[in-house]
Amino acid sequence: MTHDHSTHLDWAAMAPLLERQAELHSPLYSRAATWIGDLVPAVGVRRILDVGSGPGVVSTLLAEAFPAAEVVAVDATPELLERARDRAENRGLAGRVTTLHAELPEDFASLGEADLIWAGNSTHHIGDQRAALASFAGLLRPGGLIALVEGGLYARHLPANIGFGRPGLETRIEAAHADWFGEMRAELPDSKDEPDDWRTLLASAGLTPSGTRTFLTDVPAPVPPFVREQVVAHFTRLRHPLEERIDAEDRATFDRLLDPADPLSLHRRTDLFHLSASTVHTARKG
Repeated sequence: MTHDHSTHLDWAAMAPLLERQAELHSPLYSRAATWIGDLVPAVGVRRILDVGSGPGVVSTLLAEAFPAAEVVAVDATPELLERARDRAENRGLAGRVTTLHAELPEDFASLGEADLIWAGNSTHHIGDQRAALASFAGLLRPGGLIALVEGGLYARHLPANIGFGRPGLETRIEAAHADWFGEMRAELPDSKDEPDDWRTLLASAGLTPSGTRTFLTDVPAPVPPFVREQVVAHFTRLRHPLEERIDAEDRATFDRLLDPADPLSLHRRTDLFHLSASTVHTARKG
């Protein structure tokens, strides 16, 4: 996730980056879907809500994992929903993957009932997360399951010592992101300061926690070209927003990393990798 000075996210402008990121993590999402299929029998899943679907990468994966289900890609950005529709059509899933434009929490009532709700890194964009989980619980049919993707490990792409600048650049980027994240949460309408104890929050919504697992995305060096392109895009997107959050030395390091002519840039490094982890919390109704 990236950001700007005001903590406002321009999701439409981020669409290509979001799509590449989701494609990079597709194996992770497929493993998560398989695990969820062990928790809730696929034959009983008739309707799935992919809340905060973005460009629909996970929506199509869920449609493939649950062949009897209708999957509804739910998002507040029309440009992302258009990408989701195109993706479904290109994969022959247009008949089972539909889209729904909705602003949450205002439009919870428009989502309809579901046997499975996938909320991938979307709940933290709702000010009152406890109330949001109660709304999700109200949408679940008896025996239904929610899969909440929140937390994990911040992505790493570089060794601590990259040959120039002060070692530990990505550790400081993570710290800057944590500061931004807190500001973003505080600025949301009706924001509540809740501990990230998702098991307790899910239980407080009347659901029965049914397991938590963390899934790894590990692409070691040397990375394929599409991963390198994604990392370059990620750092490019971060550079301007971090202008006031990192010191002059780190800004100079950023600029060297983004310079295609520099032999130690992201464009040319042989030690570039991608390592991240996403945590999925599940809970059942009834």
